[in-house]
Amino acid sequence: MNKHTRIDVTEFVKRRFDLMAQMPENSVALIPAGKEVTRSRDTEFLFCQDKDFYYLTGFHEPDALLVLVKSIECESILFCRAKDPEQEVWHGRRVGAEQAESEFNFDVTYELAELEQILPLYINNRDAVLFAQGSNSEFDSLVFACLDILRGAGKQGLTAPKTIIDIRDLIHEMRLIKSPSEIKVMREANEISANAHKRAMQASEQGLFEYQIEADILHEFAYNGARSAAYGSIVAGGENATILHYTDNDEVLMSDELVLIDAGAELAGYAADITRTFPVNGKFTKHQAQLYNLVLAAQEAVIASIKPGSNFAIANDIANTVLTTGLYELGILTGDLKQLIIDKASKQYFIHGIGHWLGLDVHDVGDYQINEDRQQVREFQPGMVLTIEPGLYFDGEANVDENYQGIGIRIEDNILVTEAGYENLSVNAPKTVSDIEAIMKK
Repeated sequence: MNKHTRIDVTEFVKRRFDLMAQMPENSVALIPAGKEVTRSRDTEFLFCQDKDFYYLTGFHEPDALLVLVKSIECESILFCRAKDPEQEVWHGRRVGAEQAESEFNFDVTYELAELEQILPLYINNRDAVLFAQGSNSEFDSLVFACLDILRGAGKQGLTAPKTIIDIRDLIHEMRLIKSPSEIKVMREANEISANAHKRAMQASEQGLFEYQIEADILHEFAYNGARSAAYGSIVAGGENATILHYTDNDEVLMSDELVLIDAGAELAGYAADITRTFPVNGKFTKHQAQLYNLVLAAQEAVIASIKPGSNFAIANDIANTVLTTGLYELGILTGDLKQLIIDKASKQYFIHGIGHWLGLDVHDVGDYQINEDRQQVREFQPGMVLTIEPGLYFDGEANVDENYQGIGIRIEDNILVTEAGYENLSVNAPKTVSDIEAIMKK
C-alpha cells in the first residue's frame, strides 16, 4: 500500500492475473499510463493517472507502460521513467525501474529509454495484441510502428500478431464490481464530500459569491487528503441551477433563492458525486419546499428499490411515476394522470437520467446494456456503485406558476449495491427539509 492507492499491492497483482486469465492464449496486452498535460507554457495541470492503468498497477507516474504477456507463463512488465537526480530536484522524486519491480510486484521492469528496442520483442510471435486502439493517438502510433517492424523482419524469424483486440471491455467489466478495499476508499471519499456539503450549507448567506462557497468545499476536500475535486464543482444559485453543468460559479447568492451544489472529492483515484439543494438563507419557502420534497420523494422511492437484479430502467420508471404524479398534483402537469405517466411527462422538467456508475471515474466505465427501447437494463450486482439523482428544472421562462420559475433542484446520493439491497455511502450529507434547516440555523 502507498500514499496514492490506500489499496494493498497484492490487489493490483490479482487484478493483473484476473485480466490475463481472460486474455486469449499467446497474447500480449499493452496499457499506457497517462501523460502530463500542459496548462500554460511550462506549467502543467495536476497529474491525473490513466484510470485503467492505475486500476492494474497502482503506479502514479506519467509516461509508463504496462505489458501483460499470456503464454506458457504469465508475466507483467513495466516500463517507467529512470531515476534522474537532476530532474528530481526540479520535479519531484521518481520511483525508478528497480524500486518499481519490488514495490509494485512486477516480474520485470525497464527504463523508458529501452522501450522502442524491447517492446517489439514482447509482441513478437504473439497471436493477438490487446490495447485501447483510438483512445491515444500517440500510443497507437507506437504500437503500429512495432507491428511494422515485426512485419518487415520475417527473414529474422519475427512475426506480428494477426489479431488486434480492444482491451477496454475486459478491464471495464472488472472495474464495475468494486472490491472491499475500493468500497472502503469510496466510503471515505463520501464522508469527506458530505462534510464539505455540510460546510457549504453552514457558510451560505446572502451576498456571497458562488465561488466563495466553492472555496469552502475545495478547502474541506484538500484539508482531509482529497487534493482534487472529482470534477468541476457546480455551485449554482437561483436560475443558474437550471443549467445542468453550470461551473462559472461567479454570481452573487440571493437570500430568497435556492443554491444547488454538485460536488465530490477524489480520494486515491476514486470519486464521490453528491448533489444537495438548499435555501441560501436557510429557510425553504412554501413553493420551494413543495418542489424539493417531490424530488426527495422520487429519490427515496428509487433508492428503496435498489437491490441485486434491479436496473436503471426500473429506477427511471419509479422516478417518472413519482415526479409525474407530484407535478400533476401541483397543477404543473394537466390531463389524464395515467396517460401522463405512460408518456413520461415528467421528462419535460426532469431532463437527465436517474443515475450512472461511479468509481475511478465520475461517470464510470461499464456496459449499461441498453436495449432497443434505449432502456438501461443491466442488472445490478453486489459491489456495483451508482448514483441516484432525480431533479426538476424550471427556468425563468418555464410555463408554470411564477413561484416555481427560476428553480432548479437535484438531490444525488452514491449507492452501493449489497447482497441484502443497498448502502447509501453519502447518507451523512443532510437532505430532508428539517435536517437542512437545522444545520443552517444561525
